[in-house]
Amino acid sequence: MTKTALITGATSGIGEATAYEFAKQGMNLILCGRRLDRLQNTKKALEHLTRVHILNFDVRDKKAVFEAIESLPEDFKQIDILINNAGNAHGLDPINTGNIDDWDAMMDINVKGLLYVSKAIIPQMTERKSGQIINIGSSAGKEVYPKGNVYCGSKHAVLAITEGMRMDLNPFGIKVGAINPGLVETEFSKVRFKGDPIADSVYKGFKALQAEDVAEVICFAVSRPPHVNIADILMFCTAQASSTILKKDN
Repeated sequence: MTKTALITGATSGIGEATAYEFAKQGMNLILCGRRLDRLQNTKKALEHLTRVHILNFDVRDKKAVFEAIESLPEDFKQIDILINNAGNAHGLDPINTGNIDDWDAMMDINVKGLLYVSKAIIPQMTERKSGQIINIGSSAGKEVYPKGNVYCGSKHAVLAITEGMRMDLNPFGIKVGAINPGLVETEFSKVRFKGDPIADSVYKGFKALQAEDVAEVICFAVSRPPHVNIADILMFCTAQASSTILKKDN
């Protein structure tokens, strides 16, 4: 039977790349995001490969999350795979000068948004006693770095929630895991630096992970046989040894 996957944050980066990878496997796709035009473009690009449904909402909006999931047409209602990918980083300030709006945005999207979407979908998985949830974490969830404070905190929370989910959903046979990338060349830095040109220099002098690299690992995780669960993966590009050690060309 063809599986249906729901991907949050599907308008760019890892989410969009994962949609393309899953489409190649013939999975039915539910693509979620805030930018409707991008969702429509991706749907158009993938419809020759598979069936695609789009949901335009912000994961921070609890009411919108539940209404969107409820609105799914009958043939998309059964969600076999949930990819909690929506996430962001805002600012790179020390804690003493941090912006509270930035803190709210990171906790609301990275933690609460992940919880809202999961809460809307988990009941059908427990009822069926099947399903798979992959939460996109970060190397920042494994290791705190200077000026990473709240972002690192949000991603540590993602890993703790993932472990808790895996324990609580174990009796129902539901797979739960996290994929934790280091530096990935996406729009991430543009958001973090709020359009500052410094964002363009973040990936200079070395070959960062690409969104497609992470999507391939996600695809590997969901393609394992029923008895295998990829619980936790930490991914770096070859040039990166840790959050603070990076080999750049001179």
